[in-house]
Amino acid sequence: MRVLFATIPEKSHLFCMTPLAWAMRAAGHEVRVASCEELTDAVAATGMTAVAAGTNDGINASMHANRDAQEVAELISWNELDPAKLTYEAEAYRAQVVAYACAMFNETMIPGLVEFARAWRPDLVVWDSLTYAGPIVAGVVGAAHARSLCFADVWVKKREILRELALDVPAAERRDPLAEWLGERAEEFGGAFGEELTTGQLTLDPLPKSLGIDTGAPRTPIRFVPYNGPAIVPDWLRTPPGRTRVCMTLGASNTERHGGDYVSKADILGQLAELDAEVVAALLPAQIEELGTLPDNVRAVPSVPLHALLPSCSLLIHHGGFGSYANALMYGVPQLTVTTPLADQLYRGAGIEEQGAGLLLGTDRATPDAVYERAARILADGSFQQNATRLREEATALPSPAEVVPVLEQLAHDRRETPWQFEGTPVSRLDDMFTALVVPPRG
Repeated sequence: MRVLFATIPEKSHLFCMTPLAWAMRAAGHEVRVASCEELTDAVAATGMTAVAAGTNDGINASMHANRDAQEVAELISWNELDPAKLTYEAEAYRAQVVAYACAMFNETMIPGLVEFARAWRPDLVVWDSLTYAGPIVAGVVGAAHARSLCFADVWVKKREILRELALDVPAAERRDPLAEWLGERAEEFGGAFGEELTTGQLTLDPLPKSLGIDTGAPRTPIRFVPYNGPAIVPDWLRTPPGRTRVCMTLGASNTERHGGDYVSKADILGQLAELDAEVVAALLPAQIEELGTLPDNVRAVPSVPLHALLPSCSLLIHHGGFGSYANALMYGVPQLTVTTPLADQLYRGAGIEEQGAGLLLGTDRATPDAVYERAARILADGSFQQNATRLREEATALPSPAEVVPVLEQLAHDRRETPWQFEGTPVSRLDDMFTALVVPPRG
């Protein structure tokens, strides 16, 4: 069969899907991986065949100009999941923000992706959980479709909470911005909104039960397989370290999209030099250029594959990105999560802390002393390693991507639909959606 993978132009999202794309290809299926043209080189580097659909022109500039928003919980935090602590007004506003943000990424992809899908006729679309162009395209060609998570499933859970809170709001005052946007996009191609446009016909969930989120969406577990892009194992990593090794990584998105990291790398590394450990700073070249002279026990390295480095580490200090988090989870490495409230990052960091496998520290409190104190505590207390090992055993017990292939083959067989019938001309609603964003309510 023909399988189309679709992702927004974020490498970390692509990397989460890549092992499943490999598994599908190895099983004999035709596979294409679609994203904005800026990501096609990264797609090709995975060994997959890339399809360019639109451009992300302007997204990076917008994120850079609004970098302070990543520290404003009312705008970007989906971490609180207790309805008793939430209000309808605040959740409706967050829903408007996520609809606008997803539209920014997806509007440009939809026309080209629809054109390609109509010509190629995929049987199955596997879409990244923020790539809502995927289910739209599946509807256009009548393909089955599955949502691939690279988060805890806060997105669907927040929708369930919004609907619950809306029961106390007069019907005329209720809003569902994501449904409104997706519904209008579907209608342009002869479809209509249904909840499967937000959940997929099936959700692929890489988190073990102790760290995941229960929702009403149909789901199947899938093991996270670390892939960190093409890389060469450096000579120094070929032999075991002579002392305790700590890794610090801050990911790529803050530097590449938000205009810089949210903590002082040089100051933190200077304080970590007090640890009786080798500290490996796995950073982008641009991040390394900001460091200056490093302490003797700190090594700054670009492009080192985390899946090769982490098995030799006793601690990972990271920014909360899913790739770093999941790599540490799979190798049983305790975590110190130093993060903004973006998306589900506090939720996942808190989950690791609650399971006794690490600690959580917000960037607003991440002084060099605070980072050092927590790192030293994790290294000194063996229970963190024991609990990280327990979580690793739970995570590695999930079905591999190869084992999930038959599940998706069955989905494609069972859930083929009649294609939507309408030759519409897509019209962007980004300007209208932006004007709907007002000062966020508190609560």
